[in-house]
Amino acid sequence: MRTYPEERVALFIDGSNLFAAARGLGFDIDYKRLLSFFSNKGKLIRALYYTALIEEQDYSPIRPLVDWLDYNGYTMITKPTKEFTDSSGYRKIKGNMDIELAVDVMEMTEHLDHIIIFSGDGDFRRLVEAVQRKGKRVTIVSTVRSKPPVAADELRRQADDFIDLNDIKEEIGRGINEQNGTQPVYNENSDCE
Repeated sequence: MRTYPEERVALFIDGSNLFAAARGLGFDIDYKRLLSFFSNKGKLIRALYYTALIEEQDYSPIRPLVDWLDYNGYTMITKPTKEFTDSSGYRKIKGNMDIELAVDVMEMTEHLDHIIIFSGDGDFRRLVEAVQRKGKRVTIVSTVRSKPPVAADELRRQADDFIDLNDIKEEIGRGINEQNGTQPVYNENSDCE
């Protein structure tokens, strides 16, 4: 990834997509190290983390992570999940944060030089294209090395740069060349889209 010291950078993290990508590669993200790694790539303006929360549960496995991130340099964007029954009669939980992420990217674009999106979702291809038309650089962080690959080919092709998580896991992985500091263990709700 090409970086410039004076570049204004923001991270837009699709929480469930990043969790799935890291899990597919067999490691956990250390969010303190991730923030530090990307802070050294330019002037980090914001790090936004998007996730849906199951509100009715007494305990949510993702709540400790959400709280930790909120107090440690991340801006949390959450919404409650929606429960529905599909046509086969199975109970499903939906918590897609794509629209929230896309709206925030478009609103912040004029204040940024480089947008880094942590998602492999092909639905973001048009967002990347729109931001590029405004003269901004876009990097996608995901993986094609998991089985199945998490990053959509059309998204990778549209981006200015693509970082495979596997290539930076030494810098951002938990328990890999661990630095000082701890963070909670969590499980992102894998049923959320």
